[in-house]
Amino acid sequence: MSSSYVFDKYAWRYDSWYVRNREVFECELRAVKALGLSGVGLDVGVGTGIFSVEIGVKVGVDPAVGMLRIAKDRGVNVVRAVGENLPFRSEIFNYVIMIVTLCFLDEPKASLNEIWRVLKKHSFLAACIVPKDSSWGEFYIEKAKQDHIFYRHAHFYTVEEIERMLEECMFRVTEFKATLSYDPHDKPRVEDPTDEVGGKGFVCVKAIKIP
Repeated sequence: MSSSYVFDKYAWRYDSWYVRNREVFECELRAVKALGLSGVGLDVGVGTGIFSVEIGVKVGVDPAVGMLRIAKDRGVNVVRAVGENLPFRSEIFNYVIMIVTLCFLDEPKASLNEIWRVLKKHSFLAACIVPKDSSWGEFYIEKAKQDHIFYRHAHFYTVEEIERMLEECMFRVTEFKATLSYDPHDKPRVEDPTDEVGGKGFVCVKAIKIP
């Protein structure tokens, strides 16, 4: 069963996680907002659009129709597409966000190359991940071993692995914003993001397109 099929069929279940875990979502949202992205943006792996509407991203792509329906209802201009083949002209976006998207891609570098293509010169990509060597990453990896409907399709990365991947695809890392300093089993709380990524459960890597 492919990950796009799962996200299509269980879009409501994915979206309800953010409702049930509002404090965690608020932490992640603050980290993305702290990157200071502006202009015309694209969300690759838009999902249900829950981040896009809060950040102000108007356009999103995703292969899962169930996800896109919810994102469209939230006011996002959605396109059914995969990150490896973006249906846009070159150099038209000021920034692209990928929020926990890389871990579900079969060909992450192909998607990064496409993002490089559609970004304007000196524009930014924000790739947010759950590091596999964090307590949150370990928590989700354990769930994957238990055949969790979503996480069994994920391939988690360390921040260092993401940095190398970005550099290989002609991006230069300029900034980090991280949050979730507590463990998954701790009582959730809202916290402001930090530049220190060590041990954090949600890390956003901001990288500039190298001409």
